[in-house]
Amino acid sequence: MSRCVIIGGAPTDTSSVGALRDYLREDDFIIACDGGLYLSERLGVMPSLIVGDFDSHERPVTDIETISLPCEKDDTDTVYAVREAVRRGFCDFLLLGASGGRLDHTLGNISILFWLAERGMRGMIADETSEYEAVTPDAPAKVGEGYRWFSLLAMGGDAAGVTIRGAKYPLSDAEIKFEYQYGISNEILPGKTAEITVKKGRLLLCRVRSE
Repeated sequence: MSRCVIIGGAPTDTSSVGALRDYLREDDFIIACDGGLYLSERLGVMPSLIVGDFDSHERPVTDIETISLPCEKDDTDTVYAVREAVRRGFCDFLLLGASGGRLDHTLGNISILFWLAERGMRGMIADETSEYEAVTPDAPAKVGEGYRWFSLLAMGGDAAGVTIRGAKYPLSDAEIKFEYQYGISNEILPGKTAEITVKKGRLLLCRVRSE
């Protein structure tokens, strides 16, 4: 099945649109979430589905399938979009316009990555500088060439049995405590691919292309 791309309304610089466009594939199923309609227009893509309470963008007059949500609800527009896509059978997700701007929305969107990982699904958030992905005991990760740094942060508690190979600062069966995030700004060794695993807990992997 094709990948589902969720486009949110986080602010995105005009100079960054090209970098985000490079992530898109011809067969992506695209959901634009409310203010994400602005970004989808700048990306030059037509949504397959539009979702939102339309407090950030007026409800479009279009033949595209549109789900209108109430303003007062538990799920954000982005969370609802992901749940709806899962209901339709998607299990591979890319979120654009989901980081930056309001920190509370960014953190809420990061939690989506772990919600997906716990269900055996894959999710990634990409913005103009970085990519974010969940690392769990069942979902190891790699960082190849093309990234300036990568960071690992324990999420939702301590992470144990953390191993990093192929990096300037390796770890072997280590612990990263939630209140002491020392896994910031690691680097890939020349010609190597960093490999990351964790035995207990959850990590947020941040691959950084540039500052």
